[in-house]
Amino acid sequence: MAFRGNATSGMGVADHSKTTFLELQRKKVHRYVIFKIDEKKKQVVVEKTGGPAESYDDFSASLPENDCRYAVYDYDFVTDDNCQKSKIFFFAWSPSVSRIRAKMLYATSKDSFRRELEGIHYEIQATDPTEIDLEVLKERAN
Repeated sequence: MAFRGNATSGMGVADHSKTTFLELQRKKVHRYVIFKIDEKKKQVVVEKTGGPAESYDDFSASLPENDCRYAVYDYDFVTDDNCQKSKIFFFAWSPSVSRIRAKMLYATSKDSFRRELEGIHYEIQATDPTEIDLEVLKERAN
């Protein structure tokens, strides 16, 4: 597995993380991908993927309530003029109850990780479930 370091945080991005994102973006294999920082490997790795049939509730339930994560979600919707659209959201999930070290690690690694994922339309930084409500996505996407 190749490894690309980052001078500011020391975190790399596992090739598998980028491949999995491309599967979501181009092939629609996944509805969402949850990423976590593996501190031993010093890289961002895939923790979980959700299939195309999984719902937004399945996605939000996959985010831990007491630890940080990155995630991408492929949001499908129909516009007012009846066009089928899809937008990819990037989430920086950092619950207020998570460890300070985890919050710092995720905060300092976020920009470099996000740059590796080309084609993201919107970013949401959230500290509690109300900030990732489906209504938030609907508002941003329209």
